[in-house]
Amino acid sequence: MVIEKLSHELATLKRHKYAQRSEQMNDLQASLWNELVEGDLAAIEIELAQLSVVDATAQTKKQPKRAPLPAELPRTLIHHEPEKNLCNCGCQLKRVGEDVSEKLDYVPGEFTVERHIRGKWACAQCETIIQAPIPAQVIDKGIPTAGLLAQVLVAKYSDHLPLYRQERIFARAGFAIPRSTLAEWVGACGLHLQPLVDALRSTLLEHNVLHADETPVSMLAPGKKKTHKAYVWAYRTTPFSDLKAVVYNFTPTRAGEHARHLLGYKASFNSGITEIGCMAHARRKFYDLHQASQSTLAAQALEYISQLYRVEREAKDLPPDKRHTIRHEKARPIADALYQWMLIHRQKVPDGSGTARALDYSLKRWTALTRYLDDGAVPIDNNWMENQIRPWALGRSNWLFAGSLKSGQRADAVSQTQRA
Repeated sequence: MVIEKLSHELATLKRHKYAQRSEQMNDLQASLWNELVEGDLAAIEIELAQLSVVDATAQTKKQPKRAPLPAELPRTLIHHEPEKNLCNCGCQLKRVGEDVSEKLDYVPGEFTVERHIRGKWACAQCETIIQAPIPAQVIDKGIPTAGLLAQVLVAKYSDHLPLYRQERIFARAGFAIPRSTLAEWVGACGLHLQPLVDALRSTLLEHNVLHADETPVSMLAPGKKKTHKAYVWAYRTTPFSDLKAVVYNFTPTRAGEHARHLLGYKASFNSGITEIGCMAHARRKFYDLHQASQSTLAAQALEYISQLYRVEREAKDLPPDKRHTIRHEKARPIADALYQWMLIHRQKVPDGSGTARALDYSLKRWTALTRYLDDGAVPIDNNWMENQIRPWALGRSNWLFAGSLKSGQRADAVSQTQRA
């Protein structure tokens, strides 16, 4: 049962949160782990609240009183009034009061306060009171505006600023927000973004050609003294597609079952999916060989591949059918010549040498490497995808690890909605 599973996960996280810290963690690691756990706790608690029937006794539980927002922060007054000042009975409404709530907003380096004033209008005849509805909020009864939440998410997942750094930045701007509060906001936002993520994935899977790549990420299991290797998979449309979208999938292992789960039950290279090779990877083998030994053979291979890319630059802005025609007329002869040239030279070099390895890489993958020649909608390489997954690789040096599978999945949800 979902509720039972979430309750168990929540209890486990709380136990590890309040248990003794691992002695192998330094202060920075412990701080990062704390903020990740706070986000997980917030997300699970919200999900449980949505699934469970709220107990009447819980409704009466006294909530801690929130401190008022600093009076010196500038205020923006936003008035909410009924669309008409006539009661349904036909009488004129009279303003009899108002409700005021405040939301904390943020633009880089400066806090402001949105002061929401909801006028109360009453009908003396039928004693009806009318107010404009409360605007929808990302976090119900919370103080952050959507702008402040966006700032926190972009800073954490695009600029790779851990929450303890954001806590210091906000303090310098005039209002200290505890990192535990920031973590709760992040957890709640990750949960609320999931419907957008699901819709984006469904739309992405309607396309016939997709890029895919993965990068390792360290993941810390609560209660363990060390991290293990998890993976972020990325899938995105090609540069030839009208839709420019990317989907991330955080998984605990590199097993193919995760790709099959996202792409479809029958998704594999044996049925349902056709592998397209990456010419840039093939080129890289010869480039590394040339850099290491100034190999004349590697230079010749690079020239052949350079000619293939010149054809691609010529055809990149054309529709698929015309791109296919140009590839067939200009690129196919170059590719055939390169293949024959590699077969001849492979017989001349000893097994196990750097030159043999570079040649073998392309020869063994030649069918996949040249499939792009048969379809104008297929790109020549996977560089388009590698540019989308690079931010994860760059961010690892700042946030060090994912605190749990849930926090990693939240990170991929937020990242793809920012980059979609």
